[in-house]
Amino acid sequence: MPPSSAPDLALELSVSAVRRLLVVLALLFSLAGLLAELVRHLAGLDHPALTLLSLSWEGNLPSWYASVLPLGCAGLLAWIAAGEATDRFYWIVLALGFLAISIDETIALHERLTGQFDVGGVLYFDWVIPAGLLVLVLGLAFLGFLRRLSPGTARRFVLAGAVYVGGAVLLELPLGWWTERHGDDDLGYALIDWCEETLEFVGLTLFASALLARLEGRQLRLTPPAGAPTR
Repeated sequence: MPPSSAPDLALELSVSAVRRLLVVLALLFSLAGLLAELVRHLAGLDHPALTLLSLSWEGNLPSWYASVLPLGCAGLLAWIAAGEATDRFYWIVLALGFLAISIDETIALHERLTGQFDVGGVLYFDWVIPAGLLVLVLGLAFLGFLRRLSPGTARRFVLAGAVYVGGAVLLELPLGWWTERHGDDDLGYALIDWCEETLEFVGLTLFASALLARLEGRQLRLTPPAGAPTR
């Protein structure tokens, strides 16, 4: 007996529920990271649990989430691109860009670029020089794309981008200045780094929320190939 035709599998996101989850996760990671730094530096404790929650360390829970969040944005962007008749190229480029951010959060490629220029002070972490130029070029290249978006979506994208770049790039300037003079193992460094990582979380959460709002009511359909077994 020939197999019956398989129905489409449809997935529809609850925008408000996912947005609340993202906000709660950002708050939890940020507040737990701040508490870990205060306990470590003010109380003089150095328990492994504090390292697990610190926003200044790699290979722990916050760094995992810092890679998952842009990866989720990349997935949402790819979802949007699949249903866009115009500007699909820009949506795909954005998806690839956030995939690159996720990979960078895992392997810390940008930190390996430090030391390419003979500078110091606020440019102690000199990877911000090519990063700043890249942000400027991309901003100019995407101006037309932003103008074609609805005003509300464009404002959300710009706000999210400003918050994220403010944390990821601009706060590296005072962090570099502090590191050159005082090192990277005191409360001052930890607080600046905490502000930087928190702004990154906030920016990515705002961007993901804007993407979810654009996807509201849209379904992701998975259609099995013809002749695929149904049981």
